[in-house]
Amino acid sequence: MRALAHPARLEVLEHLSLNPDGATATECADVVGLSPSAMSYHLRALAKVGLIHEGPSRGDGRERVWQASHQGYSVAGDHDASPEQIEAEKVVSEAMLARQNDKVRQYLGRLHSEPREWFDAVFLSDVSIEVTADELKELIAQISALIEPLRSVHRRPPPPNTRRVSIQLRGIPVD
Repeated sequence: MRALAHPARLEVLEHLSLNPDGATATECADVVGLSPSAMSYHLRALAKVGLIHEGPSRGDGRERVWQASHQGYSVAGDHDASPEQIEAEKVVSEAMLARQNDKVRQYLGRLHSEPREWFDAVFLSDVSIEVTADELKELIAQISALIEPLRSVHRRPPPPNTRRVSIQLRGIPVD
């Protein structure tokens, strides 16, 4: 989990999971605003824990192409985790929340310059529901089933006028 705790690693992992052909350290560095050498360090850290792997060469083999090992990720802790694991879960969760909140803030900054169809389609919601733990699990499973066919990996090529959209779901007890 500590491998995901760095914001640049979360961003590059997202980039690689959305680009099945992969990317080089230089391309990833451009995405996150780091130098290629700093990005290489982060890519090696992600590869060390199996989150990414070296992909097929694009030609002469001089450049390493990195690919995501998974099409998405989530943080799920162990109820009986050690104090070190609990701290790692907290650090990763905080980094993920910060990344998600940054996406929302960036959108809000350009909200009124969006085309009308996108302005009207976007939603931010905070709804309180009353459910059992089993009902919450079932709700998340149903939502995931609706989202799955729309993921980038399943839509090659995507339909015209398609944009990437961040769907952020959180289900937490608030009492």
